[in-house]
Amino acid sequence: MASRATKIDDLAATAGGSVAGGLEPDDTGSSGAEGQSLAKSALRRLRRNPLFLVGITIIGLFVLLAVLAPWLAPHDPAIRLLDDQVSNANNEIPPSQPGHPLGGDQYGRDLLSRMLLGSQQTLLVALLATIIGLGGGTILGTLAGAFGGWVDTVVMRVVDVMLSIPSLLLAVSIGALFAQQTQFSVILAVAIVQIPIFARLLRGTMLSVRQSDHVLAARALGVKRGAIVFRHILPNSLGPVIVQSTLVLAIAILDAAALSFLGLGAADDSIPEWGQMLGNAQDYFDTQPHLAFWPAACIVVVALGFTLVGESMREALDPRQRR
Repeated sequence: MASRATKIDDLAATAGGSVAGGLEPDDTGSSGAEGQSLAKSALRRLRRNPLFLVGITIIGLFVLLAVLAPWLAPHDPAIRLLDDQVSNANNEIPPSQPGHPLGGDQYGRDLLSRMLLGSQQTLLVALLATIIGLGGGTILGTLAGAFGGWVDTVVMRVVDVMLSIPSLLLAVSIGALFAQQTQFSVILAVAIVQIPIFARLLRGTMLSVRQSDHVLAARALGVKRGAIVFRHILPNSLGPVIVQSTLVLAIAILDAAALSFLGLGAADDSIPEWGQMLGNAQDYFDTQPHLAFWPAACIVVVALGFTLVGESMREALDPRQRR
């Protein structure tokens, strides 16, 4: 718990200090009169960062495939077109052949079509879980950062307890509580795991921004606390949280795939999902490893893309890690 909470607090302090600082010197070495906004400076560094460019390219390709999947998929992923080539006794499945570049799965369904349509479900689950987690974390973080006192203490103790539990273990525990396993149960389980991350980060950033000059000036002028929070502190604290959501998306993809792999995803596999496909391939690891390789490779690569983008954005906004 301490290590995760400390990392989040350090990130919040750094982000809050960057936001509160407003302008920074141009990092070409010019001395001083000319300043540049944090956003513009960060954007310039991102454009020169090869890891960011690689990550954004990976994300763009997978998002494009997910959007175009219904038109790119050559066959209906639920129809067993190659069922006559399946032999359960010998663990034989349809090989690559004309019209089916990746062959079929253990039920005779076209593997390429299932991979393409599975990208939609995987990215959709991760995106919705992150949005819900961001919303919940924003509410809790705002309450803790705005009111302080006993409200802050209660909220942060709940957050600390949740952060003390490994994220995957907590997600599995929440997913197992549902009587019927669906995609919604996966989304909700992954979202709840992300809430304390966003809450602690937003609260820490708000505490840093609260000490900035424009907030202190607003207080001196007698501006009400609600107006200060929602007009000055919260808008200037959301940037780092949104950047963090890119990293959380990668975690959400891995957690959602793990839940589906463990059988806590949707029971109906007529709608493919990469984690579910990976779980269904367990009995064929020795004889047909490609059934597990393709979904596993896609999960790893797309999670890597979001991680590269998130780390690059965080580094670009961190004044201690200038390139």
